[in-house]
Amino acid sequence: MVMGMRRMSVLLGTALWAVTVSAAGDGVRLRGVNGEALDLFAPKARASALFFIATDCPISNWYATTIQQVCRDYAARGVDCTLLYEDVDLGATPGVLDAAVRTHLREYRYGPMTAAVDRTRAVAKRAKATITPQVVVVDRGGAIRYRGRIDNAYADLGKPRQQVTSHDLRASLDALIAGRPVPAPETEALGCFIVDPASIRRK
Repeated sequence: MVMGMRRMSVLLGTALWAVTVSAAGDGVRLRGVNGEALDLFAPKARASALFFIATDCPISNWYATTIQQVCRDYAARGVDCTLLYEDVDLGATPGVLDAAVRTHLREYRYGPMTAAVDRTRAVAKRAKATITPQVVVVDRGGAIRYRGRIDNAYADLGKPRQQVTSHDLRASLDALIAGRPVPAPETEALGCFIVDPASIRRK
């Protein structure tokens, strides 16, 4: 099983302002692990959920089943899902890293879900994602409507709750689909830092 240990951290601070970005047309484009062209900030569906994950982040891996369930539940309601892998692998060629991601997709039973490797962190930077797992919801117009945790299953690092009491991603999608304001546009994410490969090369 593709799973290692990386330093874990908490993303602190919750913005008090609405999360917005510029409209579609200046989106980040990249290739999925199966070669498909992706324009991640110009969704064709009603909304797109971008999940920032990593193969070696334990909390990210723990959420695999939850991510799959959310994506199944909302597919018929016009929500697309994409997995963005934020792995740091400075020595691997693109083909090797893509193969590792495909192995991870198979082992964690992600099935045919769209996935891509965010090698330069262009997507994470555009979405202002800093933690895995973290989800960013983009509406059809290209605006970020939600950024943060999937739910509050973890109270702290190494401290899962016995029961989830806040389904933040589902609440955001429900509001967006219904045409209502998202109740909490930004929430605190808990997990592993997204590391910029360029910062490692400079050391």
